[in-house]
Amino acid sequence: MNFRYLGNSGLKISEITYGNWLTHGSQVENDVAAQCVQAALDAGISTFDTADVYANTKAETVLGDALKGERRESLEIFTKVYWPTGPGGKNDTGLSRKHIMESINGSLQRLQTDYVDLYQAHRYDTETPLEETMQAFADVVRQGKALYIGVSEWSADQIREGVKLSKELGFQLISSQPQYSMLWRVIEGEVVPTCEELGVSQIVWSPIAQGVLTGKYRPGQKPPEGSRAADEKGGADMIKRFMNDDVLTRVQNLKPIADEAGLTMAQLAVAWVLQNPNVAAALVGASRPEQVAENVKAAGVTLEPELLAKIDDVLGDIVERDPAKTKETSPQQRVA
Repeated sequence: MNFRYLGNSGLKISEITYGNWLTHGSQVENDVAAQCVQAALDAGISTFDTADVYANTKAETVLGDALKGERRESLEIFTKVYWPTGPGGKNDTGLSRKHIMESINGSLQRLQTDYVDLYQAHRYDTETPLEETMQAFADVVRQGKALYIGVSEWSADQIREGVKLSKELGFQLISSQPQYSMLWRVIEGEVVPTCEELGVSQIVWSPIAQGVLTGKYRPGQKPPEGSRAADEKGGADMIKRFMNDDVLTRVQNLKPIADEAGLTMAQLAVAWVLQNPNVAAALVGASRPEQVAENVKAAGVTLEPELLAKIDDVLGDIVERDPAKTKETSPQQRVA
Protein backbone atom coordinates (compact mmCIF):
# COMPACT_ATOMS: atom_id res chain seq x y z
CA MET A 1 0.00 0.00 0.00
CA ASN A 2 1.13 3.53 -0.77
CA PHE A 3 0.29 6.48 1.47
CA ARG A 4 -0.25 10.13 0.56
CA TYR A 5 -0.52 13.33 2.56
CA LEU A 6 -4.04 14.68 2.87
CA GLY A 7 -4.05 18.30 1.79
CA ASN A 8 -1.58 20.70 3.30
CA SER A 9 -1.36 18.67 6.50
CA GLY A 10 0.90 16.11 8.08
CA LEU A 11 -1.79 13.40 7.96
CA LYS A 12 -1.00 10.41 5.75
CA ILE A 13 -3.76 8.16 4.46
CA SER A 14 -3.81 4.99 2.36
CA GLU A 15 -4.25 5.88 -1.31
CA ILE A 16 -6.86 3.13 -1.51
CA THR A 17 -9.42 4.02 1.14
CA TYR A 18 -12.22 1.66 2.15
CA GLY A 19 -15.72 3.14 1.94
CA ASN A 20 -18.94 1.49 3.15
CA TRP A 21 -21.54 3.60 1.38
CA LEU A 22 -23.98 1.25 -0.39
CA THR A 23 -23.01 -1.98 1.29
CA HIS A 24 -22.69 -2.07 5.07
CA GLY A 25 -25.97 -2.16 6.94
CA SER A 26 -28.00 -2.54 3.76
CA GLN A 27 -26.72 -4.65 0.85
CA VAL A 28 -24.53 -7.18 2.65
CA GLU A 29 -24.82 -9.03 5.93
CA ASN A 30 -22.80 -7.76 8.88
CA ASP A 31 -20.49 -10.78 8.97
CA VAL A 32 -19.60 -10.31 5.28
CA ALA A 33 -19.05 -6.59 5.91
CA ALA A 34 -16.65 -7.49 8.74
CA GLN A 35 -14.81 -9.86 6.39
CA CYS A 36 -14.47 -7.05 3.84
CA VAL A 37 -13.02 -4.71 6.47
CA GLN A 38 -10.59 -7.42 7.55
CA ALA A 39 -9.58 -7.93 3.93
CA ALA A 40 -8.91 -4.19 3.68
CA LEU A 41 -6.74 -4.28 6.80
CA ASP A 42 -4.89 -7.35 5.49
CA ALA A 43 -4.21 -5.51 2.23
CA GLY A 44 -2.63 -2.57 4.05
CA ILE A 45 -5.59 -0.18 3.93
CA SER A 46 -5.59 1.96 7.07
CA THR A 47 -8.18 4.58 6.08
CA PHE A 48 -11.92 3.97 6.38
CA ASP A 49 -14.67 6.32 5.21
CA THR A 50 -18.33 6.24 6.22
CA ALA A 51 -21.20 8.66 6.97
CA ASP A 52 -24.06 8.90 9.44
CA VAL A 53 -26.62 8.73 6.64
CA TYR A 54 -25.39 5.44 5.21
CA ALA A 55 -28.13 2.89 5.96
CA ASN A 56 -29.47 5.56 8.36
CA THR A 57 -26.55 5.22 10.84
CA LYS A 58 -26.24 1.41 10.58
CA ALA A 59 -23.11 1.59 8.40
CA GLU A 60 -21.22 3.45 11.13
CA THR A 61 -22.23 0.82 13.66
CA VAL A 62 -21.09 -2.01 11.38
CA LEU A 63 -17.74 -0.29 10.75
CA GLY A 64 -17.23 0.39 14.45
CA ASP A 65 -17.84 -3.27 15.27
CA ALA A 66 -15.55 -4.44 12.45
CA LEU A 67 -12.66 -2.25 13.61
CA LYS A 68 -13.06 -3.09 17.29
CA GLY A 69 -9.80 -4.37 18.74
CA GLU A 70 -7.61 -2.67 16.13
CA ARG A 71 -5.00 -0.17 17.34
CA ARG A 72 -6.83 3.15 16.99
CA GLU A 73 -3.66 5.16 16.32
CA SER A 74 -2.92 2.99 13.27
CA LEU A 75 -6.25 3.86 11.64
CA GLU A 76 -7.70 6.92 9.96
CA ILE A 77 -11.48 6.95 10.39
CA PHE A 78 -13.59 9.43 8.42
CA THR A 79 -17.30 10.19 8.65
CA LYS A 80 -19.72 12.87 7.43
CA VAL A 81 -22.71 15.00 8.39
CA TYR A 82 -25.51 16.70 6.45
CA TRP A 83 -28.19 14.31 5.17
CA PRO A 84 -31.26 13.40 7.26
CA THR A 85 -30.76 10.76 9.95
CA GLY A 86 -32.96 9.19 12.59
CA PRO A 87 -36.63 10.02 12.05
CA GLY A 88 -35.62 12.89 9.75
CA GLY A 89 -37.11 15.68 11.83
CA LYS A 90 -36.73 19.39 11.11
CA ASN A 91 -33.30 19.58 12.80
CA ASP A 92 -32.10 16.08 11.86
CA THR A 93 -30.47 17.39 8.69
CA GLY A 94 -28.19 20.12 7.38
CA LEU A 95 -25.14 21.84 8.80
CA SER A 96 -26.66 23.86 11.63
CA ARG A 97 -24.72 24.02 14.88
CA LYS A 98 -27.40 21.88 16.52
CA HIS A 99 -27.23 19.11 13.91
CA ILE A 100 -23.40 19.06 13.74
CA MET A 101 -22.96 18.90 17.51
CA GLU A 102 -25.56 16.17 17.93
CA SER A 103 -24.34 14.23 14.89
CA ILE A 104 -20.67 14.07 15.89
CA ASN A 105 -21.64 12.61 19.26
CA GLY A 106 -23.83 9.98 17.63
CA SER A 107 -21.14 9.07 15.10
CA LEU A 108 -18.46 8.66 17.77
CA GLN A 109 -20.73 6.41 19.80
CA ARG A 110 -21.55 4.20 16.81
CA LEU A 111 -17.92 4.06 15.65
CA GLN A 112 -16.77 3.26 19.21
CA THR A 113 -14.04 5.88 19.17
CA ASP A 114 -13.25 9.12 20.99
CA TYR A 115 -12.48 11.02 17.79
CA VAL A 116 -12.57 10.81 14.01
CA ASP A 117 -9.55 11.79 11.97
CA LEU A 118 -11.66 13.65 9.40
CA TYR A 119 -15.20 15.04 9.78
CA GLN A 120 -16.77 16.06 6.48
CA ALA A 121 -19.65 18.28 5.43
CA HIS A 122 -21.51 15.80 3.22
CA ARG A 123 -22.99 18.59 1.09
CA TYR A 124 -23.18 22.38 1.22
CA ASP A 125 -26.07 23.68 3.33
CA THR A 126 -27.72 26.61 1.54
CA GLU A 127 -30.03 27.26 4.52
CA THR A 128 -27.41 27.70 7.26
CA PRO A 129 -24.94 30.60 7.32
CA LEU A 130 -21.51 29.23 6.44
CA GLU A 131 -20.09 31.10 9.45
CA GLU A 132 -22.33 29.08 11.77
CA THR A 133 -21.29 25.81 10.16
CA MET A 134 -17.58 26.58 10.28
CA GLN A 135 -17.76 27.79 13.89
CA ALA A 136 -19.40 24.49 14.84
CA PHE A 137 -16.65 22.56 13.02
CA ALA A 138 -14.04 24.68 14.82
CA ASP A 139 -15.58 23.74 18.16
CA VAL A 140 -15.71 20.03 17.21
CA VAL A 141 -11.97 20.21 16.49
CA ARG A 142 -11.21 22.10 19.72
CA GLN A 143 -13.17 19.53 21.70
CA GLY A 144 -10.92 16.83 20.23
CA LYS A 145 -13.81 15.04 18.53
CA ALA A 146 -12.31 15.51 15.05
CA LEU A 147 -8.72 16.20 14.03
CA TYR A 148 -9.40 17.70 10.60
CA ILE A 149 -12.36 18.93 8.58
CA GLY A 150 -13.32 18.15 4.98
CA VAL A 151 -16.19 18.72 2.57
CA SER A 152 -17.98 16.66 -0.08
CA GLU A 153 -19.36 17.85 -3.42
CA TRP A 154 -18.73 21.53 -2.74
CA SER A 155 -18.08 23.86 -5.66
CA ALA A 156 -14.76 25.69 -6.08
CA ASP A 157 -16.24 28.94 -4.73
CA GLN A 158 -17.75 27.17 -1.71
CA ILE A 159 -14.43 25.48 -0.94
CA ARG A 160 -12.57 28.79 -1.21
CA GLU A 161 -14.92 30.49 1.25
CA GLY A 162 -14.80 27.49 3.60
CA VAL A 163 -11.00 27.46 3.66
CA LYS A 164 -10.92 31.21 4.32
CA LEU A 165 -13.23 30.86 7.33
CA SER A 166 -11.40 27.79 8.64
CA LYS A 167 -8.13 29.73 8.73
CA GLU A 168 -9.79 32.63 10.54
CA LEU A 169 -11.24 30.18 13.08
CA GLY A 170 -7.96 28.32 13.60
CA PHE A 171 -8.59 24.85 12.15
CA GLN A 172 -7.67 22.99 8.96
CA LEU A 173 -10.04 22.24 6.11
CA ILE A 174 -7.91 19.80 4.14
CA SER A 175 -10.08 17.67 1.89
CA SER A 176 -12.80 17.53 -0.73
CA GLN A 177 -14.73 14.34 -1.50
CA PRO A 178 -16.20 14.50 -5.01
CA GLN A 179 -17.32 11.93 -7.53
CA TYR A 180 -14.48 11.38 -10.02
CA SER A 181 -13.81 8.76 -12.66
CA MET A 182 -12.80 8.38 -16.29
CA LEU A 183 -16.45 9.08 -17.15
CA TRP A 184 -17.13 11.89 -14.63
CA ARG A 185 -14.42 14.58 -14.66
CA VAL A 186 -16.39 17.64 -13.58
CA ILE A 187 -13.87 18.58 -10.87
CA GLU A 188 -10.97 19.04 -13.28
CA GLY A 189 -11.97 22.46 -14.58
CA GLU A 190 -12.46 24.43 -11.33
CA VAL A 191 -12.40 22.34 -8.14
CA VAL A 192 -8.97 20.76 -8.66
CA PRO A 193 -7.14 24.01 -9.59
CA THR A 194 -8.73 25.80 -6.62
CA CYS A 195 -7.81 22.98 -4.25
CA GLU A 196 -4.25 22.83 -5.53
CA GLU A 197 -3.95 26.53 -4.77
CA LEU A 198 -5.47 26.20 -1.28
CA GLY A 199 -3.73 23.00 -0.13
CA VAL A 200 -6.82 20.78 -0.26
CA SER A 201 -6.75 17.16 -1.52
CA GLN A 202 -9.42 15.10 -3.23
CA ILE A 203 -10.69 11.83 -1.73
CA VAL A 204 -12.67 10.60 -4.71
CA TRP A 205 -15.74 8.40 -4.65
CA SER A 206 -17.03 6.12 -7.38
CA PRO A 207 -13.73 5.78 -9.29
CA ILE A 208 -15.25 2.73 -11.01
CA ALA A 209 -18.43 4.71 -11.87
CA GLN A 210 -20.64 2.53 -9.65
CA GLY A 211 -19.26 -0.57 -11.36
CA VAL A 212 -19.75 0.55 -14.97
CA LEU A 213 -15.99 0.72 -15.58
CA THR A 214 -15.56 -2.94 -14.61
CA GLY A 215 -17.12 -3.81 -17.98
CA LYS A 216 -19.72 -6.11 -16.43
CA TYR A 217 -22.60 -4.14 -17.95
CA ARG A 218 -22.91 -4.90 -21.65
CA PRO A 219 -24.79 -2.91 -24.29
CA GLY A 220 -28.19 -4.35 -25.13
CA GLN A 221 -28.19 -6.72 -22.16
CA LYS A 222 -29.99 -6.67 -18.81
CA PRO A 223 -27.81 -5.90 -15.77
CA PRO A 224 -26.46 -9.02 -14.04
CA GLU A 225 -28.53 -10.31 -11.12
CA GLY A 226 -27.31 -8.86 -7.84
CA SER A 227 -25.39 -6.01 -9.49
CA ARG A 228 -25.75 -2.37 -8.47
CA ALA A 229 -27.73 -1.53 -11.61
CA ALA A 230 -30.26 -4.17 -10.56
CA ASP A 231 -30.51 -2.84 -6.99
CA GLU A 232 -33.77 -0.96 -6.44
CA LYS A 233 -32.70 0.20 -2.93
CA GLY A 234 -30.68 3.04 -4.42
CA GLY A 235 -27.88 1.61 -6.50
CA ALA A 236 -29.87 1.53 -9.75
CA ASP A 237 -30.80 5.20 -9.43
CA MET A 238 -27.18 6.27 -8.94
CA ILE A 239 -25.90 4.32 -11.92
CA LYS A 240 -28.61 5.10 -14.47
CA ARG A 241 -26.77 8.07 -16.04
CA PHE A 242 -24.14 5.67 -17.39
CA MET A 243 -26.50 2.87 -18.43
CA ASN A 244 -26.83 3.61 -22.14
CA ASP A 245 -25.44 1.64 -25.06
CA ASP A 246 -23.01 4.35 -26.23
CA VAL A 247 -21.30 4.54 -22.82
CA LEU A 248 -21.33 0.78 -22.31
CA THR A 249 -19.91 0.10 -25.79
CA ARG A 250 -17.02 2.50 -25.28
CA VAL A 251 -16.30 1.04 -21.85
CA GLN A 252 -16.00 -2.39 -23.46
CA ASN A 253 -13.35 -0.89 -25.75
CA LEU A 254 -11.20 -0.11 -22.69
CA LYS A 255 -10.55 -3.84 -22.19
CA PRO A 256 -7.52 -4.02 -24.56
CA ILE A 257 -6.01 -0.99 -22.80
CA ALA A 258 -6.41 -2.66 -19.40
CA ASP A 259 -4.83 -5.82 -20.83
CA GLU A 260 -1.91 -3.79 -22.15
CA ALA A 261 -1.38 -2.34 -18.67
CA GLY A 262 -1.63 -5.78 -17.06
CA LEU A 263 -4.67 -4.70 -15.06
CA THR A 264 -8.32 -5.64 -14.76
CA MET A 265 -10.72 -2.96 -15.94
CA ALA A 266 -11.59 -2.11 -12.32
CA GLN A 267 -7.90 -1.75 -11.43
CA LEU A 268 -7.37 0.45 -14.48
CA ALA A 269 -10.22 2.72 -13.37
CA VAL A 270 -8.87 3.07 -9.82
CA ALA A 271 -5.30 3.59 -11.04
CA TRP A 272 -6.55 6.25 -13.47
CA VAL A 273 -7.94 8.55 -10.74
CA LEU A 274 -4.74 8.12 -8.72
CA GLN A 275 -2.70 9.60 -11.59
CA ASN A 276 -4.15 13.01 -10.68
CA PRO A 277 -1.63 14.55 -8.23
CA ASN A 278 -4.43 16.36 -6.37
CA VAL A 279 -6.09 13.03 -5.53
CA ALA A 280 -4.95 11.69 -2.16
CA ALA A 281 -7.11 8.57 -2.20
CA ALA A 282 -9.62 6.57 -4.20
CA LEU A 283 -12.58 5.26 -2.24
CA VAL A 284 -13.45 1.64 -2.96
CA GLY A 285 -16.26 -0.41 -1.49
CA ALA A 286 -16.89 -4.13 -1.59
CA SER A 287 -19.66 -6.66 -1.18
CA ARG A 288 -17.13 -9.52 -1.12
CA PRO A 289 -13.64 -9.68 0.47
CA GLU A 290 -12.07 -10.74 -2.86
CA GLN A 291 -13.07 -7.40 -4.40
CA VAL A 292 -10.92 -5.57 -1.86
CA ALA A 293 -7.86 -7.66 -2.66
CA GLU A 294 -8.33 -7.00 -6.38
CA ASN A 295 -8.86 -3.23 -6.09
CA VAL A 296 -5.79 -2.79 -3.90
CA LYS A 297 -3.61 -3.90 -6.82
CA ALA A 298 -4.23 -0.45 -8.35
CA ALA A 299 -2.08 1.12 -5.61
CA GLY A 300 1.29 2.36 -6.81
CA VAL A 301 0.51 1.84 -10.50
CA THR A 302 1.88 4.39 -12.98
CA LEU A 303 -0.02 4.78 -16.25
CA GLU A 304 2.11 6.12 -19.09
CA PRO A 305 0.93 9.25 -20.96
CA GLU A 306 0.42 7.23 -24.16
CA LEU A 307 -1.94 4.88 -22.35
CA LEU A 308 -3.87 7.77 -20.80
CA ALA A 309 -4.25 9.27 -24.28
CA LYS A 310 -5.67 5.97 -25.57
CA ILE A 311 -8.28 6.04 -22.79
CA ASP A 312 -9.30 9.57 -23.79
CA ASP A 313 -9.56 8.53 -27.45
CA VAL A 314 -11.79 5.57 -26.62
CA LEU A 315 -14.15 7.49 -24.33
CA GLY A 316 -14.29 10.64 -26.46
CA ASP A 317 -17.26 12.92 -25.96
CA ILE A 318 -19.18 10.71 -23.53
CA VAL A 319 -17.00 12.06 -20.69
CA GLU A 320 -18.86 14.58 -18.49
CA ARG A 321 -16.66 17.63 -17.83
CA ASP A 322 -19.09 20.46 -17.02
CA PRO A 323 -18.01 22.08 -13.69
CA ALA A 324 -21.60 23.26 -13.14
CA LYS A 325 -22.61 19.63 -12.51
CA THR A 326 -21.14 19.84 -8.99
CA LYS A 327 -23.78 22.37 -7.94
CA GLU A 328 -26.49 20.79 -10.07
CA THR A 329 -26.12 17.44 -8.33
CA SER A 330 -26.16 19.01 -4.84
CA PRO A 331 -29.45 19.95 -3.14
CA GLN A 332 -30.46 23.59 -3.44
CA GLN A 333 -32.38 23.30 -0.20
CA ARG A 334 -32.24 20.92 2.73
CA VAL A 335 -33.67 17.48 2.20
CA ALA A 336 -35.93 16.70 5.15
